[in-house]
Amino acid sequence: MKGPLLVVAPHPDDEVLGAGGTIARLSAAGEDVYVVIVTKGFPPHWDEAFIARGRAEAAEAHRVLGVRETFFLDFPAAALDTVAHRDLNARMGEVFARVRPHTVLIPFVGDIHADHQLVFLSALVASRPSTAAPPRMVLAYETLSETNWNAPYLSPAFAPNVYVDVSDQLDTKVRAMECFESQIKPFPHERSAEALRALATMRGCTVGVRAAEAFVLVRQVW
Repeated sequence: MKGPLLVVAPHPDDEVLGAGGTIARLSAAGEDVYVVIVTKGFPPHWDEAFIARGRAEAAEAHRVLGVRETFFLDFPAAALDTVAHRDLNARMGEVFARVRPHTVLIPFVGDIHADHQLVFLSALVASRPSTAAPPRMVLAYETLSETNWNAPYLSPAFAPNVYVDVSDQLDTKVRAMECFESQIKPFPHERSAEALRALATMRGCTVGVRAAEAFVLVRQVW
């Protein structure tokens, strides 16, 4: 895996839950890492203070991980299905055209949240081989409390076939997640530091390392 790396997140913190260790590893290796956060909350479901807090938390988390730049598309959270798909595709395409990523990390299509499913589709549209600079690698990440809360045997199952060793970056990932004070929860909630460490340990044991993040390979071009 190499940069420029673009991580597509439906909501703030998805990028950390799914790929925080990978982001930290690539940025430490000198690769340019970008994040695009697709949605934001809007009143009356979220007040302005909560929205501002979430954006500040994302900025701090990305500083911890070494993200070079963050893009905010500001589509309505939990209401992407009210947005014309062409509009989401167009804004996503603008980010892809600017970053020209070698590698793209996107949410998994089987996630329970409809925003994740729609972002998956738009990210694939932006990754089409017919674009001016298509990414050479597209991977889907897993998001705790989304990917594994789907319907077994009815929704697409997350069966990873790519693993990134994040043994040296797991503490950084957890520290970045802890920046999201409005989102992180006490154990045994899935959005807890303990759950992040448990999943990374389990994924790591699968491939013989102390900690790993797992992905489904969507496309790779050599």
